Amino acid sequence: QVQLVESGGGLVQTGGSLRLSCAASGRSFSLSAMGWFRQAPGKEREFVAGISWSLSTSYGDSVKGRFTISRDKAKNSAYLQMNSLKADDTGVYYCAAQNRPFALGLMRDEYDYWGQGAQVTVTS
Repeated sequence: QVQLVESGGGLVQTGGSLRLSCAASGRSFSLSAMGWFRQAPGKEREFVAGISWSLSTSYGDSVKGRFTISRDKAKNSAYLQMNSLKADDTGVYYCAAQNRPFALGLMRDEYDYWGQGAQVTVTS
């Protein structure tokens, strides 16, 4: 059974930093992309960042220059370093992984496995 488990969410002030972690189990994602999405109350789930099997990265426009995605294939894990946080970054952050190898998805429906979500709250 494949599981993705996020950790590292919490409450932070505007301008602060948080690091999210995602640990995958049940299969290896070394040849597949992993990504982060977020969902604010009343809004659609949106793409935040993705990292391919070859370590290529892509970011949503609203987080470029502030967030950094990385992965550790040996640990079957992905990370999201979030700096200069704003109130608009508040939401539930989901780790996701693709089943298809050698691709980097930017859309929600390109990802096959999802974590349970981690709450990030940025206060002013």
